[in-house]
Amino acid sequence: MTGPALSRVRAAYTKIAEVDRPEIWIGLRPQAEVEAEARAIDARLAAGEHLPLAGTTAAVKGNIDIAGLPTTAGCPSYAYEPERDAPAVARLKQAGAVVLGSTNLDQFATGLVGTRSPYGAVRNAYDPARVSGGSSSGSAVAVALGIADIALGTDTAGSGRVPAAFNGIVGIKPTYGLVPPTGVVPACASVDCVTVFARTIREAERAFGFLASPAGRTGEPPARRPGPWRVAVPPTDQLGELDKGWAEAFEAAAQRLAEAGAELRSVELTAFSAAAELLYEGAFVAERYTAVGGFIDKHADDPALDPTVARIITAARDLPAHRLFADMDKLAALRAQAMAELSDADALLLPTTPGHPTLAEVAADPLGANARLGRFTNSTNLLGMCGIAVPAGEVDGLPFGVMVLGRGFTDDRTAAIARLLKPTAKLVVVGAHLSGQPLNPQLLGLGARLVATTSTAPEYRLYALDTEPPKPGLVRVPDGGAAIEAEVWELPTEGLGALLAALPRPMALGRVGLADGTTAPGFLCEPEAVGKAMDITTYGGWRAFLADS
Repeated sequence: MTGPALSRVRAAYTKIAEVDRPEIWIGLRPQAEVEAEARAIDARLAAGEHLPLAGTTAAVKGNIDIAGLPTTAGCPSYAYEPERDAPAVARLKQAGAVVLGSTNLDQFATGLVGTRSPYGAVRNAYDPARVSGGSSSGSAVAVALGIADIALGTDTAGSGRVPAAFNGIVGIKPTYGLVPPTGVVPACASVDCVTVFARTIREAERAFGFLASPAGRTGEPPARRPGPWRVAVPPTDQLGELDKGWAEAFEAAAQRLAEAGAELRSVELTAFSAAAELLYEGAFVAERYTAVGGFIDKHADDPALDPTVARIITAARDLPAHRLFADMDKLAALRAQAMAELSDADALLLPTTPGHPTLAEVAADPLGANARLGRFTNSTNLLGMCGIAVPAGEVDGLPFGVMVLGRGFTDDRTAAIARLLKPTAKLVVVGAHLSGQPLNPQLLGLGARLVATTSTAPEYRLYALDTEPPKPGLVRVPDGGAAIEAEVWELPTEGLGALLAALPRPMALGRVGLADGTTAPGFLCEPEAVGKAMDITTYGGWRAFLADS
């Protein structure tokens, strides 16, 4: 009998083969080795041992030590063999999680794009033409695609939150020190945080519970007077330029908090924005040189060094010490101003990023595109705050995310407030998920509700696939298409992520055009899978085909 750990590991490696995303990994462990570890966990479970994370697969960012795998920090010549797991990794393993391998990242954790790596640019889980976000890129995409249940990242300027937003998952950035940074290649050691990714807040919090060290809780959350959660929300005109539709998506997220009982109040962002600029434009960037600058100087001719990363870090070499002390004084004043702006608010709501660039846009302007992404995230660690990035719906078929940020040691509060958002997404179905069909209970079990019965735009062909249970494959064609019967369902965004994670080939999730000219995510089929399948387009839909079969 196959136990939960072995079963989940086998499913993970099947998914790895299906998605064909080698750029996710720097060091993927051999399947046989991981299966042997999973069997041992199942045996311990059978013997009565308490392993609460048994049956959980984990991925670990490549700047965090995993015993038996080289730690590269995204640079092959920097690699070393750690003698032991980082404490964060060890704690997941002790609870029964199985580590699949080390994941790709922006080199030396310097970047928010996920493209600055000799191991390849990590593509977005929803749209491979767009960036995955960084620097914890591989970890986030491994979770979003359903390979790993949880993943570890790090966050200095937003690296544990930006990729969560771009890939429709949850990223917890804890208060500094709650998770030991030992065994992590530092970016800026004084503010670096180990982070956790998961597809739901519940899963993320569960994993974080094993990572957080009681000894790290040196502070206490400020007392609050009774009443509803109080959330500070900036006016959208203070957010600067956002991608099309993002201001409206942010306002909708704030409205959901209000409808859930939160008390919203306005906040001035000037101090937060000024602190964000200090992270790279001030002297604090010198700490990145302290971490790996000497290595970069000695290996200046190494072709594996990312030129943008090397330029950022070496530029900090000659910053005078007096600038650092001046910036420390400036930051202290900004921190006091920012906390005063929050007043008695329990949390601050912000978009995670101002937009979502394509790979081509980042290649054309690597510094400018990256700097824009840190507009809202750069200040969090400098100000000593904690936060959680969560999905908040979609814009043009891509995930839209927000952050709930709080003062240090209010991690539980920020998660509680984030749970009020409960974003939803639409899903177009044409086959086995239709009302009354065999897979429709999957949707109902995720809390979905039917919002429209309609048809696709007249640009699709429908094929009967040889699957169990039987299902059709919908393929968009340049000509000769027809309208196909469809239903539009609304379900929690977390549920959509769960469906994507479990979606077997040749099925895929993509934009489906509808009869009214709108589009929504829906189940499509890889075109190469329909070569020998029966074309059933003339029936006009799956139900009509079944009725005639």
